[in-house]
Amino acid sequence: MKMKTYGSFDEYLKDQSRSNQAIIRGLRRLVKRVEPGLSESVKWGNGCWIGSKGPVAYVYSAPDYVQFGFFRGSTLKDPKGLLEGKGKYVRHTKVHKPSGIDARSFAALLRQAAGTR
Repeated sequence: MKMKTYGSFDEYLKDQSRSNQAIIRGLRRLVKRVEPGLSESVKWGNGCWIGSKGPVAYVYSAPDYVQFGFFRGSTLKDPKGLLEGKGKYVRHTKVHKPSGIDARSFAALLRQAAGTR
């Protein structure tokens, strides 16, 4: 199956389910507030945030949740144990509804991932 391509983060967002759009919008606001220097992009069919050293974070829209992930997530300090995944580098957390966005914890992970903390 061929990966769907998008011309922009906005196009990616519009193509997601209504419930996932709400989650992604909340995560987008968080990223813009916490790390305003990251640029939005679409890579590998997912919404991504890119820093000066490359990809930092992403959103993946599954049928029942949104993954908020970090490309070098295996190196992050995660005191609340929010991150899942067994790959060499990437880790994510699953967000099932907008109220599931743990702003304080997600911001701490994002700052680490972006290298600003």
